[in-house]
Amino acid sequence: MSTAPPTVVLGDEFARTLPELALPHQADEALAPRLLVLDERLAAEVGLAPDWLRGPEGVRLLVGNHVPDGATPVAQAYAGHQFGHYSPRLGDGRALLLGELAHVDGHPRDLHLKGSGRTPFSRGGDGLAAVGPMLREHVVSAAMHALGIPTTRSLAVVATGRPVRRETVLPGAVLARVASSHLRVGTFQYARATDDVDLLRRLADHAIARHHPAAARAGNPYLALFEAVVAAQASLVARWMLVGFVHGVMNTDNTTISGETIDYGPCAFLGAFDPTAVYSSIDHAGRYAYGNQPVVAEWNLARLAEALLPLIDDDQDRAIASAVEALGAFRPGYGAAWSAGMRAKLGLAGGLDDAVASPLVDDLLVLLRDNRVDHTSFYRRLGDAARGDVERAREVFLDLAGIDGWLARWRALAPDADAMDRVNPVYVPRNHLVEEALAAGEGGDLGPLERLLDAVTAPYDERPGLDRYAAPGPEDPDYRTFCGT
Repeated sequence: MSTAPPTVVLGDEFARTLPELALPHQADEALAPRLLVLDERLAAEVGLAPDWLRGPEGVRLLVGNHVPDGATPVAQAYAGHQFGHYSPRLGDGRALLLGELAHVDGHPRDLHLKGSGRTPFSRGGDGLAAVGPMLREHVVSAAMHALGIPTTRSLAVVATGRPVRRETVLPGAVLARVASSHLRVGTFQYARATDDVDLLRRLADHAIARHHPAAARAGNPYLALFEAVVAAQASLVARWMLVGFVHGVMNTDNTTISGETIDYGPCAFLGAFDPTAVYSSIDHAGRYAYGNQPVVAEWNLARLAEALLPLIDDDQDRAIASAVEALGAFRPGYGAAWSAGMRAKLGLAGGLDDAVASPLVDDLLVLLRDNRVDHTSFYRRLGDAARGDVERAREVFLDLAGIDGWLARWRALAPDADAMDRVNPVYVPRNHLVEEALAAGEGGDLGPLERLLDAVTAPYDERPGLDRYAAPGPEDPDYRTFCGT
């Protein structure tokens, strides 16, 4: 095995600290690895030289075939509720944690692969991933980061040269993902199910040290950990809702302890504002519809509370009472984050009386829903209205009397147009543009993907020549995305 440059140091903290949750494993050999896309800025942040990553050894690192000395690639164990149904043993069925990298901010980051081959958790799956879904994760996670939303990030996508069989034969790929960690609600569910309280405690201590160190100084550190995760998830989901992001598969194994968005499978951004919007091909009952996301997040956090009960208090009744009280902070926390975000989107002064702001927001959402108005572009048009040009905002409504009355109430509050432009994006990864870029990328043409990335990674800056990236796509009520497995 050749030696990696001395700058590539991968820690093995997770594998050492929690061996019961870490199965050593090796990635499949990639037949003809070819780098498709690389986030050079992220590479520099984690101390990896972009030029080296583009070379043969760097590309082999990105598919898990070049493992630095001292690193221990592992498949992580976790359980999870998938669409409400409990699965006691999920784990990394097509993924590997290569190890931890040092980040310029002083906090470690996981380097994790997706599509690297079968593991002991594959449960009959092939462990592989196709180019299209991995490019989707790359572009959408890059957009989410640019929007200021906590997220795992795609470092690179590498074509493997190996075909992947789905409905058709597709080109295979591996995604190299960087995250604060891959600890999930499902990780705690797995540890709890072992009835090994020492393992559960070590996992919780690891999560506190990694993500919520203030909890260690609390009177009850494990209750404080739960409170911190509740707050992080409340803030995260509020941010999703404000930009019209639909995750699509909010299982407990996709709910992070860090408060980062993870797993961009059947995800999408709203076109027309619709609380019932569902874009996932497997969400037949609409469990994870756009408007259900806050309720689902709260439900998932209740499952984390159940897992933590033995640590919160030796007396189960007291533990339950404490957990229920802590979970009760989710709704007000989410409500405060969402309300503050909506005030910002509308350019309203922070001190505006809630008796004025709340009805204004509620009435607008009804108008947007009933008139099927595009979620993203409307708020930019509203910025024009704040500057005096109301026609662009009102022309997208059929109910002109309704929007005229609303605009008069809103403009009387002297909204700040410049502040609105700082929080309302011009460009998001619109579904038709993502599909166009993925289809071209699967065929070997990365130009559309690169142009889309250029737009969505500077989402608030309106630029000439990018009109099609700001415009709503064709309405397709049957549009669906797929998880890629």
